Amino acid sequence: MHLKFTPSARRQFLDGISYIKKDNPTAAHSFRIKTESVLKRLIEFPQSGKVIREYPDLPFREIVVPPYRFFYRIKDDIIWIVAVWHSSQDTDIPT
Repeated sequence: MHLKFTPSARRQFLDGISYIKKDNPTAAHSFRIKTESVLKRLIEFPQSGKVIREYPDLPFREIVVPPYRFFYRIKDDIIWIVAVWHSSQDTDIPT
């Protein structure tokens, strides 16, 4: 199993780190390290994420690294991170 970000999800993740870094570079670094650890676990246990509560019928799952939600889909042997949202964002269907 491999993990990849879509281009838009990668941009959302990097934007989140940049936003945190403006106020607290140490927190930004800690967030990135924690995210990498959580995503590595996801490779071992791809079904461990929750079904998205707002869209239970879609084939996406989510894993939370506060304050961000990482939405993903498993396709073949790849876990695709398709969106990264701050928990305060309005929900819209991930693509």
